[in-house]
Amino acid sequence: MAVEKVGEKYRCNVCGNEVTVTEAGGGILVCFGEDMEKIS
Repeated sequence: MAVEKVGEKYRCNVCGNEVTVTEAGGGILVCFGEDMEKIS
């Protein structure tokens, strides 16, 4: 899922790491070789 806007939150389903988007530029967030899941 591509990053669309500031404030979105994503979680890694492998390690549990969570990130909040502070600057949207498109692209896909990846952790441990897996796409991160959007949680809000």
